[in-house]
Amino acid sequence: MAAKNKQPSVDSATVAKNFINQYGKGKFKRFIKLLKEGTSGEQIAEEYGVSRERVRQWKNAFGNVVQSYDLDPDIQKLAGIK
Repeated sequence: MAAKNKQPSVDSATVAKNFINQYGKGKFKRFIKLLKEGTSGEQIAEEYGVSRERVRQWKNAFGNVVQSYDLDPDIQKLAGIK
């Protein structure tokens, strides 16, 4: 059975440089801002004229999604958590 050819992965900096070359630094900064604000991939894709899949690829190349759970202060008091 023949092995599938895998494309070498491209590092984040290269992806970012390619993005900036194509869209400009201002649009790159806006993209990062939209990600930080939690804007949907669909909205970003529409703004940049690309597919949601392309947005997902950029998002994965530029960083990691980190989720946290903020406990209500009243619940913290009730549980004795500071």
